[in-house]
Amino acid sequence: MCVCNRLFLVIEYVNGGDLMFHMQRQRKLPEEHARFYAAEICIALNFLHEKGIIYRDLKLDNVLLDHEGHIKITDYGMCKEGIRPGDTTSTFCGTPNYIAPEILRGEDYGFSVDWWALGVLMFEMMAGRSPFDIITDNPDMNTEEYLFQVILEKPIRIPRSLSVKAASVLKGFLNKDPKERLGCQVQTGFTDIKSHTFFRSIDWEQLEKKEATPPFKPQITDDYGLENFDTQFTNEPVQLTPDDQDVIKRIDQSEFEGFEYINPLLLSTEETV
Repeated sequence: MCVCNRLFLVIEYVNGGDLMFHMQRQRKLPEEHARFYAAEICIALNFLHEKGIIYRDLKLDNVLLDHEGHIKITDYGMCKEGIRPGDTTSTFCGTPNYIAPEILRGEDYGFSVDWWALGVLMFEMMAGRSPFDIITDNPDMNTEEYLFQVILEKPIRIPRSLSVKAASVLKGFLNKDPKERLGCQVQTGFTDIKSHTFFRSIDWEQLEKKEATPPFKPQITDDYGLENFDTQFTNEPVQLTPDDQDVIKRIDQSEFEGFEYINPLLLSTEETV
C-alpha cells in the first residue's frame, strides 16, 4: 500500500504468538512438541533452500504459531537469494546466539548455517536454555566476543534428561564442521534429516499438507486477539518513521511502480464482484 511519502506492507496476522513467548511461559517443551515444530521448520527451510534462499535468521522469535498450532517463519530481512547447490556467500550476519561456527571463522558458507541454527533452536525447546549459556559473575565472560569463543571451541553438553534420539539429532545439527553436519550433504541432506531416528514417527507427506494435528493449540479469543504476545510489545505506541523529503527526491520513483497490490485470495466475495 502506498500512502503519501510512505510504503506499507500489510501482511497476515498470525495470532498464535511466537515460540519465544510460549517458551517463556513453559520454560521447555516436551520432545513430542519440539519434534513437531522442528519437522515443520525443516520443511520450511528445505523449501527456501530449493528456491536458492539461505534464511540466516532462524530463532525462537521468528517462528510463529497460527490459530491451529502450525508454524510460520517470519522476518526475511537477512535472506541471501540466488544460491544454487554448492554456491556460497560470506556476509557476517545473524543473531549472535544462533550464528554458525563457519560464519564466525570467516569462511564462505551455504545452507549449512540454517541447519546449525535449527540445532540451537531445538536445544532451546527441549532443554529450556541455550547450548551456549554462560552462568558467571565475571563481566569478561558475558560478552559477545566470549559467546563466539564458546560457539567455536566448547563442546556441546547434552542434558541427560533428553532421550538418546534427541541427543543424537542435536549432535547432528550442532556439529561444528558443516561438512559433517546433519542436513548438509548436497545430494542427501534433507533425506538424511527425514530418516533420522528422532523424526521416525513423522509422516512427512501428511505434515507438508498440514494434515497432521499440532500437539498444542494456542488459546485465542478472537481473530485479532493479542493474548499470545508480550505486552511489552503490544503496549508500545505506534509511531511512523519520519520521512526525509531530501532523501525521497533522490530516489528513483519508477522503482515503486506497481507497488500497490492486493492478493485476490484475500478479497471477500463482495469485493471481487
